[in-house]
Parts: sequence; structure tokens; C-alpha cells
Amino acid sequence: MPGGRLTQQERQQIALGLADGLAYAEIARRLDRPTSTITREVMRNGGPTAYRADLAHRATEHRTHRRKQAAPQGAEPPPQAHGRDAEAVREYEEVFTTVLMASGMPKMMARVLTCLTLTDAGSLTASELVQRLQVSPASVSKAMAFLDSQGLVRRERDERRRERYVVDDDVWYQAMIASARSNDQLVETARQGIGILGADTPAANRLENIARFLDFVAESITRAAEQAREILHTKAKTSGTS
Repeated sequence: MPGGRLTQQERQQIALGLADGLAYAEIARRLDRPTSTITREVMRNGGPTAYRADLAHRATEHRTHRRKQAAPQGAEPPPQAHGRDAEAVREYEEVFTTVLMASGMPKMMARVLTCLTLTDAGSLTASELVQRLQVSPASVSKAMAFLDSQGLVRRERDERRRERYVVDDDVWYQAMIASARSNDQLVETARQGIGILGADTPAANRLENIARFLDFVAESITRAAEQAREILHTKAKTSGTS
């Protein structure tokens, strides 16, 4: 199976495969590449619906050039825990960040959440985030305020009284509950409009449908999240005591 960077011709074959509706695994088989290589390539270059071979090739060259400029001469990448491949970890960070961005999360927030999620401790200080991401303290502060408001992170003090940002194992449960609760204000506002616009008018009916839909979805999400959390946590405890 060939290694090294994807060629421009291979990227064109990826674009053609995506246009034909082929799965990543099938595209990888045709190019004799690992499926993970194709997945990373597509997700960090716009996703399956926006992937363009020429743009992806230029973007990769730009990233490579930028990394060479940023790296000090003779500098070695820091050693990875558990014998991990540093380059593979870096590429996976890009993919994870891209997927979060594709879901609607702003870039800096996605980078910070990825950084926290992929640390074994699940927590970092603001200064550690600044150093790892090579961004300003203000950028980290803004990102953390957003993630905190979405229920994706929490703050705590360590033994040195430094504020640490923590991502819990059930972070997506917390985020889903926060998202469901955020609909409450929209539901209430929609129903206020019914009285203002006049009951049984087309606009009022539209608002009522919006309110009912969001009510139903929020209740379903909350119920499913609660059930999934209970089941998964039970499984984790059971497997840990066996």
C-alpha cells in the first residue's frame, strides 16, 4: 500500500469518486490507500459535498509551507505519550476540528475543544492552550466563554489555584441538554407572537407549528440523552468491575 502525500491526480480521483457517490472505503480501495487517509483528506478540505481537488492540493501545499516556516531550525516535535505517532495525531486533530466546524462550530472554538478532548487528562490551563495552539490569550478566553455557554466545558481550580478548563467524558450529554433547554426561549417567544398576530391567522399558525415542533424535539432529545447516558454509564461500570 503506497505511502506519502496524496498526489494531485489522486485528489482528482477522490473528487470523481465523491461525485459518483462512492464510500470512502471504496475510493481508498481504488487508490490503494488507507480509508483513514481518504477520510482525513476529504474532511479537512470542505467535506464530501464541497471537496475540490485543485483547492485541496493548494491548501495542503500552503499548510506544509506554513508549518516549515513556523518550525524552528532543528526543532523536534515533542514526544507523544503511549508511543503515539506525532504526525498521525496532528492530522487527526485537523480532521476532528474540521468535523466540528462542519457541524456549525466556529473555528477557534473547534480548535480549543479538539485540543481539550484529545488530551488524556481532559483538562488544560489557559496558558497551556495558548502554547499548544499558538494563539493569543484573548482568543482562548473568547473560545472558552462560548464553549462554557454551550455546556461543552467547565472550569475548576487546581492545587496551584490556577483555573483549568475541563471537558468531561459526558460532554455531549451536557451539550445536548443545554441545546434542548436553549429552545425554551424560542418556544415561549413563538407563542407570544400568536396573540399579537391573531389566533387562526396564517402567521400565528406558523408560529404555533414552530413551537410544537421545538417542544417535541427538545423533549425527545432530553429523553434520549438521559436514557443513553444511563445505559452507557451502567455498561462502563459493569465492564470496569468484571
